[in-house]
Amino acid sequence: MVDRQLRHRGIADERVLAVMASLPRELFIPPKLEAHAYMDDALPIDLGQTISQPYMVARMTELLQPTPGMHVLEVGTGSGYQAAVLARLGCSVVSIERHAPLADAARDRLEGLELGGSVRVVVGDGSVGRPEDAPFDAIIVTAAAPVVPRLLPGQLSDGGRLVVPVGPSQRQELTLVTRHGDDFETRDCGGCVFVPLLGAAGFREAAVGRRKWPGRQSLRSRPERPE
Repeated sequence: MVDRQLRHRGIADERVLAVMASLPRELFIPPKLEAHAYMDDALPIDLGQTISQPYMVARMTELLQPTPGMHVLEVGTGSGYQAAVLARLGCSVVSIERHAPLADAARDRLEGLELGGSVRVVVGDGSVGRPEDAPFDAIIVTAAAPVVPRLLPGQLSDGGRLVVPVGPSQRQELTLVTRHGDDFETRDCGGCVFVPLLGAAGFREAAVGRRKWPGRQSLRSRPERPE
C-alpha cells in the first residue's frame, strides 16, 4: 500500500508513510471486508459512512503538516482511522462524530490501540467546529461541504491549516485554508469525491435524501473499474 499507492503517487512525508505502514487498517473496517483493507479505495462502514481511500488519508494528513504536540480538530470520526493516523504522528486530536454508535465504536478501537489518551471523540455537529476547544493548530474535515464552513477558519490558531473538500455532490475540490493573522489564504489541491457533511454549516439532510455518495477518494488517483 505505501510503496504502490502512496509513495508512487507523490506522498513524500516519511513520517506519514511510516505511520500508515504500521497502523493495522483492517481493525477499522467490518470483518467481512478485511481482505480489502489495503485496497486503494474507500470502503463502507456502518450507518452509510466510509473509511477513506489510503491515498486520500495520506494526502490530507500531509497537507496539514502535522508535528508532535499539535492540537487538531477532526470533523467526522467515522471508523477512527484518520484520528489514529494523526495520534500516531504525535497530535492531540478532538474528533467530532455525528452518529453516537460510530463514536462509541471508534473510541473502543482507539483505546485498543492505546491511543485513547491522544484522541477525544465527541458527538455533535462538526460543521460548526468545537469553539470551546479552540484554537486548533489544524482542522481536517472528512466529508464534503458546499462551501468552506464559515465558523471553522476562525477556530484556527495563527498559522493554522484547514483541509476540507468543497463543492457539489458529484465532485469537490480538496481545499487548504491557512490562517495568517486575520487573513486566510485558500488553495485548491485537487479533485475528490466525499460523502456529504451534514449539519448547520453543511448540506441539509433533506436535500441529500437517499442519494448515493461515494466514499472519499481522489479523482486523479481513483482506480478505473468497470461499471
